[in-house]
Amino acid sequence: MPKNPKEEAAAPVADASSNSADKGGRKERPAKGKDGKDAPKGKGKGKTAPAPGEKKGGKPIPDNPNFRYIVRLGGADLDGRRSTALALTGVRGVGIRIAEAACHLSHVDPNEMIGNLPEATVDGIETTLNQLPQNVPTWMINHPREYAQGETLHYIGPDLETGRRDDINLMKMIRSYRGVRHERGQKVRGQRTRSNGRTGMAAGVIKKTAREAAAGKAREESGGGGAAPAATPAAAPAAAPAKGGAPAPAKGAAPAKPAPAKGAPAKGAPAKKE
Repeated sequence: MPKNPKEEAAAPVADASSNSADKGGRKERPAKGKDGKDAPKGKGKGKTAPAPGEKKGGKPIPDNPNFRYIVRLGGADLDGRRSTALALTGVRGVGIRIAEAACHLSHVDPNEMIGNLPEATVDGIETTLNQLPQNVPTWMINHPREYAQGETLHYIGPDLETGRRDDINLMKMIRSYRGVRHERGQKVRGQRTRSNGRTGMAAGVIKKTAREAAAGKAREESGGGGAAPAATPAAAPAAAPAKGGAPAPAKGAAPAKPAPAKGAPAKGAPAKKE
């Protein structure tokens, strides 16, 4: 008996859904932790155990019995567990470029821990640093023109700060522009000082009080201490005289003297002889 075409179209769809259900049921879940509980999210998730030759912090543990953890070079204490090139950057006046050049000139591996180097090798590196002007180009030197001796020098350690202080004192002594800026505590290399590096009186509230103080001082100098007193109000008009009598005196005025009688001598005049 021929099948209905609608039933034939629906059959593949049902088969596909049953296959997907079977696949979903067979999917395995990840294993759980101990006693059927999920594994706790600990601090060490994703971390690996340290290598046998390394510490937990990441720095290697030296195997050399003569290893030195602190190496003294150029007036600085260097960490012996660091590589030689990086450890030399702890000396003042020595950058990574100078450190690598010193290792190359001293025939020392820059990746070797500086604590493994014997003391004679460390002294050789320090000697190489003191003789850098003869072995490297001039643009790598921090003091190419020395004004007193006319030599090319490279200062390291405490000598670097001493040389810098002497150079500043010389500029102050000859009153150069840079020396004057050093004396005033201003920027030396042409930077703007409109918004940064401002010294002296600060702006804001202090500026407002200073303006008020200047205004008060100007008033004292001009008027003698304050504003002029206000004008006195005009005197009240005299009251109208009573009917048939003398006018009443104004309020606050002295009372009027009575007129002398008719025929009486004036006050102070000589008496009339009969």
